[in-house]
Amino acid sequence: MSPLNLVVVSAGLSQPSSTRLLADRLSEATRQRLAEDRPVEVRVVELRDLAVDIAKNLVTGFPSAALREALEAVTEADGVIAVTPIFTASYSGLFKSFFDVIDNTALVGKPVLIAATGGTARHSLALDHALRPLFVYLRAIVVPTAVYAASEDWGTGGDARTDGLPTRIARASGELADLILRRPAAAKQVDAVIPFEQQLAALRPWPRANEEPVAGHRPGHRLLTP
Repeated sequence: MSPLNLVVVSAGLSQPSSTRLLADRLSEATRQRLAEDRPVEVRVVELRDLAVDIAKNLVTGFPSAALREALEAVTEADGVIAVTPIFTASYSGLFKSFFDVIDNTALVGKPVLIAATGGTARHSLALDHALRPLFVYLRAIVVPTAVYAASEDWGTGGDARTDGLPTRIARASGELADLILRRPAAAKQVDAVIPFEQQLAALRPWPRANEEPVAGHRPGHRLLTP
């Protein structure tokens, strides 16, 4: 049985970063859940290392080899964990730029877990007013539980009204694993390429002066293409 591919996109800027720490905890929890049913391979895409490549791609339209490899990894993944720091009440520019250069069909129907880090819990709503709409636009399947980790969340167990960070990580990773395992294998469809002359012929009557009809076409009938 071929292994499942789980790709983690981390937009942390420092080394080490709380964003990467959260990404690692989410990926490990998801990996453990998936490993109960299928072998799984985890790939981490550190956007910090691709920042210059992403900027060049935005202005030239051509990805570097390293960026192309990262884009292909996300496109071919069975599930994605996307984690960003929150800057000015939204995702970071680096995070958004990466998803600007990825093909807009790459995440269609793909399970995605969104998560973010920040200095205060007041920015947690960015998950639902910024990250979730982004991935809905890209037609991904976003898991119900998004994970936000403020500075005070590390090492705490929550309170009577709020689940602690480990509980939220376990719930979100379980939801992602369930979606990945239930997702049918994507069938690769190859669209038939219709020659331009044939498409053009279907739009005009035949015959015209000095023109030969397409083979097999009867005058007065439109040419149908498969």
